Amino acid sequence: MSKSIPPPSVPPAAIAEPPFATSTFALAEDGTRLFVRSTAPDDTESVRSFFCDGIGCDGFIWKHAWDVIAPLMPMTHWHYRGHGRSAPPQVAENITIVDHAKDLQRVREGAGDPPCVIFGHSMGVQVALEAYRQNPEKIRALVLVCGSYGKVTQTVRGVPIVEMILPSLLRFVDKYPDIIRAVWTRVPHEMALRVAWKMGDLDPENGRIEDVLPYMAHMSSVDIGMFLRMLKAAGEHSAEDFLGDIRVPVLIVAAERDTFTPVWLSESMARRIPESDYLMVPAGSHAAPVEQPEIVNAAFVKFLKERVHVGRE
Repeated sequence: MSKSIPPPSVPPAAIAEPPFATSTFALAEDGTRLFVRSTAPDDTESVRSFFCDGIGCDGFIWKHAWDVIAPLMPMTHWHYRGHGRSAPPQVAENITIVDHAKDLQRVREGAGDPPCVIFGHSMGVQVALEAYRQNPEKIRALVLVCGSYGKVTQTVRGVPIVEMILPSLLRFVDKYPDIIRAVWTRVPHEMALRVAWKMGDLDPENGRIEDVLPYMAHMSSVDIGMFLRMLKAAGEHSAEDFLGDIRVPVLIVAAERDTFTPVWLSESMARRIPESDYLMVPAGSHAAPVEQPEIVNAAFVKFLKERVHVGRE
């Protein structure tokens, strides 16, 4: 039975550079090189946190969490295939949630396959759940932030509009790849951010340009065709069938005004996962961890100390 926890409130920590000491590459099953960065020391006995981004992201969402989690446990962050410093997929079709979860296992093995807590945001929630399905043995807990157990293209703004238009978009991209690529890479990042604020997809009251602009910049570097196919694959995946079988502590963080993964999806997960805590960020958007970090970080710290038993005095 899940229980609801009230929104904690602590001052946000001073933000410094990400405290990663080492950068390397893991090799996926199909030979794709995956960028990995970790804190030191690489202690395979300690519980280590692994961070899974949303589609099109390369770490911006965890910006305010690094410094509050690093004192509690070692951390590893990685880039999906075709994202950030990772290579494009060696096999174009290998961009499903199952593939990402297999990639995460390779990343875990590269770090010594220690006991771990998997953090996931947006599509990263699906990756974290699939990773638990594939290899649950050393997973001590899951932290699922502003994401769904699956079928994400059916629920954007509460309707299946993305699922309906994706086939046409993919056909258009396949027919006019050079034109689409030129437009995609030249949209001004500031303009895209202002549109997102205007549409209510991000929170204009709490959002900061310096927090979200890196996401807009990174999105323009991601191959549009791969992005759309990855989104389609995420829309076809679901972990709904085994939510009730999860037997580790789970923290579910939802945002009240999340237009990408509406709050009712998080509430549904919280009801179905036996060992779950649930936090709803008031007035938060899909980017709640960088918009209201004081609330989200306090929940992270409380969960890690009380449910995972790391970083306790």
